[in-house]
Amino acid sequence: MFFKKKIIDNSTSETDGLSASLEDLIEQKKYLPYIKRRQNAITSDRAGDIRSAFKGRGMELEEVRAYGYGDDVRDIDWRVTARKGDTYTKVFSEEKDREVYVVLDLSPYMLFGTKKELKSVAAAKLAALLGWQSMANKDRFGLLLYDGNETKVFKPQNNQKNLMAIFKAVSDTSHKILYSAEKKNADITDSLQILQFSIKSRAMIFVISDFKNITETARKTLVALTKRCRVYCVGVYDYIEEIPPESGEYFAEYNGEKLIFNTTPEAFKDTYYQYFAHKRKTMENFCKRFGCQYINIRTDRPLYKQLKIL
Repeated sequence: MFFKKKIIDNSTSETDGLSASLEDLIEQKKYLPYIKRRQNAITSDRAGDIRSAFKGRGMELEEVRAYGYGDDVRDIDWRVTARKGDTYTKVFSEEKDREVYVVLDLSPYMLFGTKKELKSVAAAKLAALLGWQSMANKDRFGLLLYDGNETKVFKPQNNQKNLMAIFKAVSDTSHKILYSAEKKNADITDSLQILQFSIKSRAMIFVISDFKNITETARKTLVALTKRCRVYCVGVYDYIEEIPPESGEYFAEYNGEKLIFNTTPEAFKDTYYQYFAHKRKTMENFCKRFGCQYINIRTDRPLYKQLKIL
């Protein structure tokens, strides 16, 4: 269903969790130390004293060694493998000045929430957290901001002025979509295609969305991006999308149509569970098949504790 309202706790103000303020995005910087402790940070002599939580490969070949569990299959050296009779993989030195892109879905379909904040707000905060992490790692951070109608592109840079400009645009869009009269085309295909044709070097890409309306064209574009970049699909969801509401009768309105539904029957609850589980599993299987990582983010839980980057 499509909602523009959020159930507000008595302990919060009327605007808490409905849009992401500039202060909310700047505040995400304080969670960086917790992310660094949670992840296996790697260092490299060639990169200087840089500690990267974005664990990944660089562009410069360092050595060829026997393939081990957990190694990226894309790095297998097939010539050496054929010659030796065992599987060998390429090892790349860590790359500094990496490009990190976020494709941020702030379309009106992300305006849903029953606890703490809307999905659009959680998505905006995640983008800010990745922006701060990129700055800390000496990486260049860029963003493609989709509002359901058009995509704003911010080219990757490594300076705080650019980051503040991105935060301002994200905050403004987060507020603007609250008053959008139309849903329009709530699909990130165009944003992904813009990135596909503009990206010039190996990069890290984070696509933050609920992926409810992802099209086959968008999937194909993601597959093309995984061949050149390390891609993370960050699926944002609300508590009530995963777990059905308590037993009882509920009123809902969608596109002017009103209905009352009863959540008491076990058959309803089973169908409710299975619908969300199927959607999630389909996206997880897609990512697993094509070599990108899928990360689940629930809006009512601390975001930094869920953002696990391998």
